Amino acid sequence: MRWILRFAALFSLAIAIVLLSPSFQSSPPAEAIRSSSHLSERFSFRRASPFRNADGCRSANSGEIGICDPSLVHVAITLDVEYLRGSVAAVHSILQYARCPEDIFFHFLVSDTSLEALVRFAFPQLKFKVHYFDPEVVRDLISTSVRQSLEQPLNYARNYLADLLEPCLSRVIYLDSDLVVVDDIHKLWSTSLGSRTIGAPEYCHANFTKYFTARFWSDGRFSGTFAGRRPCYFNTGVMVIDLARWRRLEYTKRIERWMEVQKSDRIYELGSLPPFLLVFAGHVAPIEHRWNQHGLGGDNVKGSCRDLHPGPVSLLHWSGSGKPWLRLDSRRPCPLDALWARYDLYGHSR
Repeated sequence: MRWILRFAALFSLAIAIVLLSPSFQSSPPAEAIRSSSHLSERFSFRRASPFRNADGCRSANSGEIGICDPSLVHVAITLDVEYLRGSVAAVHSILQYARCPEDIFFHFLVSDTSLEALVRFAFPQLKFKVHYFDPEVVRDLISTSVRQSLEQPLNYARNYLADLLEPCLSRVIYLDSDLVVVDDIHKLWSTSLGSRTIGAPEYCHANFTKYFTARFWSDGRFSGTFAGRRPCYFNTGVMVIDLARWRRLEYTKRIERWMEVQKSDRIYELGSLPPFLLVFAGHVAPIEHRWNQHGLGGDNVKGSCRDLHPGPVSLLHWSGSGKPWLRLDSRRPCPLDALWARYDLYGHSR
């Protein structure tokens, strides 16, 4: 009888340890449960249609493949509450046009891990991984900008892709959350970067001087960084990045150094873009303009709906303050917002 009582006491103690110790809890903490429940009430996505590789795709018959498999195309995109609907539409569009959708691996950069469940519901087959980006890593480096939305720490997560993603990955496509792809993304993936670290569509006709303050251009310590270069504006919302070269040349530290200069000398006004221009402008592998038809986020209330640039289109980008999902919900859409709506999975029915 004594050994039974002793066993019962030990068993009760073990149960208490499991219940009280966070390291033994298999369920998420209460705060995470509440957060996930709140998001499910706010966002209701339909499931995307199943997608399959076409004949001839490299991994079509290889079964499960690991994240380091060289046959995969890697796409990184941020995921947050404000732009969640846009991110889901972007992923949906990529899968719709890809000849080998099962060969695409998505990397979601988040500061809120509860969003993972919503993505998994919308895309049950999707190959993806969620990478947590700690806002504190960059918070002290961020300066005030012309728009508060440009000051969000997650905007700077792309600066740290080489650290966040697996060391075995040597290339990634980075995409903003306010775009849709209307071509096979494998074509963008196969872009040759030559000796460059990043590739992006360049716009050399744009007024490059406006991206920096008069103080920057009047001080040779700063403006001299462009000496010997022919710098052109490029939009950082669509980039092909050589991660191996980025790590080797420590570009994250170079970007951070310019952000530190900005804190003391105010050399630009536009968020996360200027540090990229300072480090890479004039050293970018050019990509066809069809891969970033940007600037579609004009404010419809002010009559600034944008038309497409002349030429073929592979990617539509609603950069700017106006987002298609907000304009559609307000029933004041721009004409091109209907093209985005085709890939919107928000809501149970259409």
